[in-house]
Amino acid sequence: MSRLFSQPRFGTPQFVAGALLLFFVAECVWLIAHNRPSAMTPDDFDRVEQGLDQWQGRKIAGLNISGSSSQEWLSPSLAASEREHSPLWYLAESAPLALFHVRPESVEGMWLVRIPYLLTGVLLGASLWYVSRRLYGNAGGYIALVLYCFSPTVIRASALWFAAPILPGAWGGFGAVFTAISVAHTLYAPREVVLWNWRRILLLGISLALAVGWHFALVLFVPLLLGFMFYLAPNRRSAATVILLVASGIALLILLAAYGFHPASFWYGVRSAWPWTLSRRALTMGGAYRLVFKELADSAPVLLVLAPGALVTYIFWPRTRYFGNTAPLIVVVIFLALRAASPHEPQSVFALIGLVFLLVFVAGIAADLLETPAREVCLAVFSSLLAANAIWNLVGLARIGP
Repeated sequence: MSRLFSQPRFGTPQFVAGALLLFFVAECVWLIAHNRPSAMTPDDFDRVEQGLDQWQGRKIAGLNISGSSSQEWLSPSLAASEREHSPLWYLAESAPLALFHVRPESVEGMWLVRIPYLLTGVLLGASLWYVSRRLYGNAGGYIALVLYCFSPTVIRASALWFAAPILPGAWGGFGAVFTAISVAHTLYAPREVVLWNWRRILLLGISLALAVGWHFALVLFVPLLLGFMFYLAPNRRSAATVILLVASGIALLILLAAYGFHPASFWYGVRSAWPWTLSRRALTMGGAYRLVFKELADSAPVLLVLAPGALVTYIFWPRTRYFGNTAPLIVVVIFLALRAASPHEPQSVFALIGLVFLLVFVAGIAADLLETPAREVCLAVFSSLLAANAIWNLVGLARIGP
């Protein structure tokens, strides 16, 4: 135990990050405490009830069919919203209720339903800090985590405050990207690749299962990961392909488990999947881009200054154009474009993924600026903007009454 809390594993950066995440938990708890069971919509109750039905062995969530019959899977027609998700979407939220035998309409049920998302919010924040710190140093880790912990969008998603349950999909996608990058960086090592990297490959498979299981459209991460791995290890592309295939196999096995290991039900769910709500016409409409702009502004007003400033810096300062900054920017562009192409969805996992990777990109550019001779000026500017953003968020939370 003493080794766990010793330098360099657990020092000042870890304490600061832990304190910020505890404050983040307090913000989420404040929202949950000011919510009511009656705030759950019929869709929320239906989602939880379907998860409970599968935990109790009555049917497979989302398919509205019995898991015990090999013939019933042929007939049902799925609603469009149900065709976007695997049973993982239902099982995670209802798991605490099934464990403690609590009904969702009770006060205890309201808290238990939100525990998986609160935990996911903390884990995503910790992952964001860890990755940003490894890429950009302590300054980058702090900037990314402060933006994250005081983002109303992230807090609402973690507390399910009139928000769709999309946070685990974003965490899975984030983990998949940076785990794949980590694996690719080790491909030139002299050791046996598959055996040496089995932990990272397992983590990559779990991340992909979480992302795709939460929203089938996030299968788009697979070619994106392959592109990153090919770029980082151009002479080991066969090894990168094998690793991604193995990780995808692990993800498929996890998804099959979510379907109760019923291959017929799994095949029906995949065959009926309709995750695409994209419109090419929307990409030519200004309103779609204004929606993306508004959502980013609502996520953190300070991004209206930091994001354009970071992009301009990236374009005109060659020193910032390295892979650690370019990779998150590529993900941001792809997923914000997907969000613009699906403007009719009230809350989109594409927008949340774009936001999380945008925080990484902004933190990277800010960390580069803090290494210039103008460090003192940049530090004053960034500190002021982050403090103002945090105060704005806290004022908004304080205005929420019972």
